[in-house]
Amino acid sequence: MHLLIVTDAWMPQVNGVVRTLQAVTAELAAKGHRVDILSPDQFRSIPCPTYPEIRLALVRQKAVARRIEGVKPDHIHIATEGPLGVAARRWCKRQGYRFTTAYHTQFPDYVAKRTRLPKGWFWRYIRWFHGASAAVLVSTGSIARELHQNGITHTRHWGRGVDLARFRPDVPRHPAIERLPCPVQLYVGRVAIEKNIEAFLGTNHPGSKVVVGDGPALSDLKRRYPGASFLGALHGDALASAYASADVFVFPSRTDTFGLVMIEALACGTPVAAFPVAGPIDVLRGDVGSMDEDLARAIGDALAKERQACAAYGSGFSWAKSAEEFEAALVPLR
Repeated sequence: MHLLIVTDAWMPQVNGVVRTLQAVTAELAAKGHRVDILSPDQFRSIPCPTYPEIRLALVRQKAVARRIEGVKPDHIHIATEGPLGVAARRWCKRQGYRFTTAYHTQFPDYVAKRTRLPKGWFWRYIRWFHGASAAVLVSTGSIARELHQNGITHTRHWGRGVDLARFRPDVPRHPAIERLPCPVQLYVGRVAIEKNIEAFLGTNHPGSKVVVGDGPALSDLKRRYPGASFLGALHGDALASAYASADVFVFPSRTDTFGLVMIEALACGTPVAAFPVAGPIDVLRGDVGSMDEDLARAIGDALAKERQACAAYGSGFSWAKSAEEFEAALVPLR
């Protein structure tokens, strides 16, 4: 199989979309498939407003067409709804080629938060973009139902995985975390308005609050919550040690489609506290986490969960299985 993935999110960005595509691409390559990536680093680009680390490719239709034709793929997957995704979609439509897309991000929610415009306006764009695909890959049942309610019914399930060689309960403890007063409550992810981190930092549960990540809201949160520990972005073994050093992982987002960080934390033996919204309600079980509209109460409940049960459950998420689901959803160009 020769696959082309078109994505507006790619290295050096660090987010769930990039990490998912990297992991699945590696699994497919290990099976002998050829995977090419069409990404913003191959074009002149500009910073995305309010997301400067995300680059928006300045592309012309002809340039994208030349690159796709040069690759000559058997399958095309368009991962994102940005400039590259739009250009590839238009080329496929003109050629009469079939392709798949994925719904990684709650795009209407994110843009509505930043523009203060109605979400319904942006759902029109989502319907237009994904309506032409042969299948829209989604990570959870909740997101599939939300898409169905908004007129996008041709969905396919595509789960997520964990690097179990790295994220495990027996990794060394993080030196900056192990000396903090317990219980240690940890957030990992992008530090931005849509992640709702204030809901976590504003809870009154005793212990220490730790934020791992970077983003446009970092300086403001540091100023407003001086009692919290901000460790910046961590990767690889350092990230695994942060998960394993925490007593509870707090996932305050109400707008994620899955929440890859939750299953990474669980694989390290750390229970999860979250709101009862899409993502957590699809991922968590009662023995490994707690969901409540009162986040402080969810944190207290999660702290009582058995770490061994969390690690066992987290180890069930495999990138090999994720890659199998992804491959099964692909369609030939014609």
